[in-house]
Amino acid sequence: MGIMTRTVKPEFQEGGARRQEILDKAVKYILDPKFGTQNAKHAFLVEQVGLSQTEYLECLNQATSGQSWNSN
Repeated sequence: MGIMTRTVKPEFQEGGARRQEILDKAVKYILDPKFGTQNAKHAFLVEQVGLSQTEYLECLNQATSGQSWNSN
């Protein structure tokens, strides 16, 4: 059995029209303790979701500062 890998649709990739949705979800994912350690979350978001290191750090900063991307 091989490892199942998913590809991110172009609109969700870096520079895509719906990238912000991925970033917003990443902040919530980072905050949710049920998804394991921060190290595991980092690996998933970078390797599977395709976040850049900069995007990951920005999401982590958003999560730890308690601010959302869109301050509504």
